[in-house]
Parts: sequence; structure tokens; C-alpha cells
Amino acid sequence: MTSPEPETLVELADVHVVHKARSGGLFRRDRVHAVTGVDLAVVAGETVGIVGESGCGKSTLAKVVVGLQRPTSGTISFRGKDIWSLTAAGRRAAIGAEVGMVFQDPATALNRRLPIRQVLRDPLDVHGHGSRQERETRVRELLDLVGLPASVANLLPGQISGGQRQRVAIARALALRPRLLVADEPTSALDVSVRSQILNLLLELKEQLGLAMVFVSHDIQTVRRMSDRVVTMYLGRTVEQIPAGAVAAARHPYTRALFSATPGLLSPIEPIPLTGPVPSATRPPSGCPFRTRCWRADETCAAEMPDPQRDATGHAFRCHHPVPAGTTDLELAAEALSGSGTEDRDPAPGRDAA
Repeated sequence: MTSPEPETLVELADVHVVHKARSGGLFRRDRVHAVTGVDLAVVAGETVGIVGESGCGKSTLAKVVVGLQRPTSGTISFRGKDIWSLTAAGRRAAIGAEVGMVFQDPATALNRRLPIRQVLRDPLDVHGHGSRQERETRVRELLDLVGLPASVANLLPGQISGGQRQRVAIARALALRPRLLVADEPTSALDVSVRSQILNLLLELKEQLGLAMVFVSHDIQTVRRMSDRVVTMYLGRTVEQIPAGAVAAARHPYTRALFSATPGLLSPIEPIPLTGPVPSATRPPSGCPFRTRCWRADETCAAEMPDPQRDATGHAFRCHHPVPAGTTDLELAAEALSGSGTEDRDPAPGRDAA
């Protein structure tokens, strides 16, 4: 007897987010293409890691998933419901109760004037969960869940350490027993000594509570450790989705370059160099957005965006000239240094994406 397919919790279809930004002129505004044409689905119980350089749209995508950022176009469905077709109350019921978010910096994410007890009670109060006594009981349960003593409830956020504040932030995100947890760079504002503790806590909670998770980070190895599937973003686009255990066999040149630059303890690294100009999000290049830095790019890359390719394992990528299977990082580094495929890599004038 075959097991049933896991439920799709959240699904993004052709999502675009475009911001208006003031430019050099007094009345002129440029358009910043923060997220462009993203398709993504997260099923129950899995962890999807989102990785890429600063400014690639990771945090914007996380806000889209939890309903904090309305897309310029495209649809976001949670358990089959288009959340932006709902009323504000309906959206709060559909997303607010079943999706929790852990922000990057707990020092700014928590109200410094409220005691921890009230910080944890706020979601319960807003959604009207249980009686007053039941909410107090839930606060104690949440503190115990994240490994904090009950006495912390009477303290202000400024009276506890950064690691403890992030535990409180995680507890708040879990207050309503969500099915999906979105963690946006949850350890980047913490001391190195406590980062592993928070990561281990998230892994334990995922297993204990059966959570699905979207984990956003610029730390390549952390994403690999935390995730079942890794999504690589570049200039607002998802360029590759691959099982976390197979990232060494990634087919997109950018994913390979990212992971090759991570130091290894057991073997020396063979970083794949990236050269050429980094494109502007206000004037993205034509065709493939990575072509201005890719050693394999040619006229086809400049002319059109590559169509997605997908195999039976769920590995998907967008590239006209993907890395051949079995190619090592050492071979790719040598290829990149030799300038292979760079003759037609001139960035040319950018174009405003639709």
C-alpha cells in the first residue's frame, strides 16, 4: 500500500515583487525587481532552504510566503486558498494561525517594553485562543518548549541574552501551533557560540512538532545541514532547486560557485571564481540574469531566459549551458579561469523586466 502524497502547504506561482525606488531625478522613480517569476511549493514536513548573495530577494520571498508582502503579480496559495483573494480577517485566520515567522534580529523583533509573558501571549490574545488561564498555561509550555525557565516570563527582552531572545522569538512563532515556520536568517545576529544551539533547537522542534520550514540564510553549509531541498536565488529569480544531499552535483554554474566557496574542514576548497559586473536590480540584464558573471555564457544567454528543466528527483534548474554531470569543482574552476565561453559575455544595456 502506497503512502499518501504529503499535503502542499504553500504554493507560489509566477510571483513578482517590484518596488519603486527614488533615483537621481527629482520626480523619477526606478523599479527594483526584488522577486521575479518565482514558482515554489512547500509540502508538509519538509524544510526548504533558500540561499543566495545579499540582495538576491531571499528575505522578500520569505515575507511573501507569510503574507507580509503582497506580490505585484502572481498568486500565493496556502492549503489551496489564494490568500490575497481573501478578506483581511480571512487571511489572518488562514495564514496568521498556521504560519509562524522568526525574524533575523530578535532585538528589534520583540517589543522591548513588554515582558516576555505578554510577548508570548499576544498571538493568543489576537486570535482569541482559549481562556485567560489557558493562555497563561500556554506561555509556560512555550518557554519549556524552547528550553527557557519559567522565570524568564517576568523579564523584559533587554534583560536576557541574544540567544535567549531568539528562543523567545521562536516560541512566539510557535504560539498558535503553526504547520509552517519561516526562519529568515535566524542566527546571523547572534554570537557564533550560540548559533549552533539555535539551529539544533530548530531541528529538534521540526522533528517534535512535525513542522514544515522555510529556512533563509546566506550561510551555505547551514542551509545544506538544515534543509531537505535547497533553492538558489540570483537577482530575484530562482535558478535552481535541488535535494540538499545532491548540491555537490548542482547543474547551474551559480549554485556550484556558491557552494565551492565554502571552506571545508576535511578537504581543501576549489573555489570557482566569478568575474564580471554584478547587475542592478533596477535594470536587470536581458536573457539569463547570471550571464554577466558566467564563464559559460554566449549569445543565446543574452537573448532569452532559459526554460526550467526538471528530472525525476525534483532537481530543477534554468540554464542554457548547464554543468555536465560528473564535473568536479576543480574542473569548473579551471574552466572559469581559462575564460571558456566568455567571449560574448558583455553585459550590454539592461532592460526593465515586465
